[in-house]
Amino acid sequence: MTGWYAERTPGGSAKAVIAVTLLALLLVAAVPVALLAAVVVMLLGHVVVGLALFGGSVLAAGIAVALAGMSGMRHLRKLLSGGSFRVLRLDGSQYTDVAGPGDSDYANVVELDRSEYTEVR
Repeated sequence: MTGWYAERTPGGSAKAVIAVTLLALLLVAAVPVALLAAVVVMLLGHVVVGLALFGGSVLAAGIAVALAGMSGMRHLRKLLSGGSFRVLRLDGSQYTDVAGPGDSDYANVVELDRSEYTEVR
């Protein structure tokens, strides 16, 4: 059981990706609150401060989302290129949830063999 737990625990890189993603989500969720605060500040007469508050929150959220996306893609590439993430190709016999051509509800379907295919150019 301890071997399975150690294998399933995210490493340092995965924890960093999770942390950056959570930060991005929090900053995106804070944009409407910043808009409300900016409107209140602008109503009190400080228009430039209100615009700076809203613009800064949007800029921070955008940077956090871009950083989370870049780190997530890098982590995904590292997972796929390493041997720790196994991707298996399925042959035709392993597709059990896909209905075969004989299971069609249509009466006027014509089934072709491989020899009857033509190449269109």
